[in-house]
Amino acid sequence: MKAVQFEKFGEALVVAQLDIPTAPADGVVIQVKAAGLCRSDWHAWQGHDPDITVFPHVPGHEFAGVVHKVGTGVTKLKVGDRVVFPFVCGCGQCSWCESGNAQVCPDQWQPGFSGPGTYAEFVAIPRADFNAVVLPDEVSFDVAASLGCRFATSYRAITQVADVQPGETVAVFGCGGIGLAAIMIAAASGARVVAVDVNAEALALASEVGATHVFNAADGDVVAAIKAVIPEGVDVSVDALGSIPTAKSAVESLRVQGRHVQIGLLLPAKIGDKATVPMHVVIAKELQVLGSHGMAAAAYPEMLAAIATGVLDPGTFITHRISLDEVPKALAQMSTGTEPGVTIIRPEANEDNSLVQC
Repeated sequence: MKAVQFEKFGEALVVAQLDIPTAPADGVVIQVKAAGLCRSDWHAWQGHDPDITVFPHVPGHEFAGVVHKVGTGVTKLKVGDRVVFPFVCGCGQCSWCESGNAQVCPDQWQPGFSGPGTYAEFVAIPRADFNAVVLPDEVSFDVAASLGCRFATSYRAITQVADVQPGETVAVFGCGGIGLAAIMIAAASGARVVAVDVNAEALALASEVGATHVFNAADGDVVAAIKAVIPEGVDVSVDALGSIPTAKSAVESLRVQGRHVQIGLLLPAKIGDKATVPMHVVIAKELQVLGSHGMAAAAYPEMLAAIATGVLDPGTFITHRISLDEVPKALAQMSTGTEPGVTIIRPEANEDNSLVQC
């Protein structure tokens, strides 16, 4: 099979020919029909995740496909099933998994981090009976692959962690894949949404998917700009980028007893760093600071039903489709920034290397 891999952190990504993996006894081999190009995979390539210890390594954690092989212990899946998996695969046995919170399972397994990932024609996934989600016919492979750690994470962050209610106000900082998803989901929940970014194209997309006001952080004090529109501050703020400045501004945009949700990944603070969250503001305003990390397979059916019926349309965010051969260049370009929208990788290509349509 064809796969993208790297020999050492930060070194060149190459397209290699590898053997099709064997199905774990409790798992399956999936023929990858679509995969998401995500900045988390760039972090993996750069060595920002200590779980990666075996090289060469295949990155990639967002995907959808068809069951190709089934392990001897798997009872709920069969060859040919259309499936998607959360990027956090829970053990299925601990108290967190049993309560529906596999996204924080202490013994979690993640493709592209805990083992070989999805930038390949085939990938082996363990714990399949607990983590696999069968796709409704109305949801395409491309859309399912775009859910991954972006749309699904935002869905849980908005609907469950922040518990956004109709009529509330939400400020989303960062209009990449996670931020745009958060805007769409919050707007569909009946909230009034404002969006912040430094990219005019991203802000235009934010307006298209539900933001009533957009603010370019490059133009000045965005907290003041938000409070000029919503004087008391917003009910919910979301840092969908992951930086000290965005987290700080997001918290400062909140009203008294507001809720901040941190979705964007932040590297561990170093000695001498300023606090990511201004805790004096948290105390004075009695704010809630909430983390959100993925979404368990048990929560997928509700989200997929909203997509299948057209209440939510993640396909709006898919702006590029590339082949596996184009992945090394595309991932490397993330070193200088990311473009708005979602890039989908199609492992299958015709002989002339044009992409096969799902």
